[in-house]
Amino acid sequence: MFEVAFWFPNDVAQFGGIFKMFPEFFAWMGGFSEAVGGIFLLLGFQTRIASFLIMGTMLVAIFLQQWSQGMWMMLPAMGFLWVSIYEIIIGSGRFGIDYLISKKH
Repeated sequence: MFEVAFWFPNDVAQFGGIFKMFPEFFAWMGGFSEAVGGIFLLLGFQTRIASFLIMGTMLVAIFLQQWSQGMWMMLPAMGFLWVSIYEIIIGSGRFGIDYLISKKH
């Protein structure tokens, strides 16, 4: 993970605009949303918030990084985007921690 910390902010800065102004912040936020958001989705904890973070990360990946490389390179990010949209709408369901927390109240 720390090896990525050296080259990933430079990669993010190449997107331009606000990403060029704060590349370290956006690089760490992207890593955070993928790592922590993925764990939260797996556990079903704060599902809609984690899905929103992942959705934002995947939209940036699709439109700013992989758009010029063609549709085939966008497919993994598009798959995660569709899963995050589904999770925003549906939620974690009855097998997630969110359901267990809301069931007690």
